[in-house]
Amino acid sequence: MRDEFRDLRLKQLDRTLEPFRAAQKVSRPRKGWLRAIREAVGISASDLARTLGTSRQLPLQLEKAEAEDRITLKSLRAAANALDCDLVYALVPKTGTMEDLIENRARAQARKQVLGVEHSMALEDQAVGRVDEAVEAETRRLASKRSAP
Repeated sequence: MRDEFRDLRLKQLDRTLEPFRAAQKVSRPRKGWLRAIREAVGISASDLARTLGTSRQLPLQLEKAEAEDRITLKSLRAAANALDCDLVYALVPKTGTMEDLIENRARAQARKQVLGVEHSMALEDQAVGRVDEAVEAETRRLASKRSAP
C-alpha cells in the first residue's frame, strides 16, 4: 500500500508540474520580468513606488536584484502584486518527470558506489566485472529507497 501511495503522489506531482514544463523553455527578459512588464504597461518607477508605498528607488533596486538573481520571493511577490500580476513559482525537474529525477540521481550514486567497490576489488585482484549490471541493480535499489516517503 505504501508503494501505491508513493507512486500516486509522484504521478500527482508530475501532473501538477506539467504546465510548468513549457515555462522552462521561456527565457527571462535580460533585465528581468519586473522591468519588462512595468515598461510594457507604461508604469513609471515612481508610480510603482507609490503603489508599493515606498521610495522611488525601491522599484529600481528590485528590478536590478531580480536581473541579478538576488531578489527574495517576498519582494518579487509584492512587486508582482503592485503590477497586478501573480508570481508563479515551481521547481521543475530538468530531466522530465519526477520518476526520471529519482532514477537519474540514484544511477549517479550507484555508479559512484559500484565503481568505488570495483576499484578496491581490482586493487586486490578480486574484480568481478559486469559493472553495468551492478550499477543497474544498485540504481533500482536506491531509486526504490529514494522515492519512498
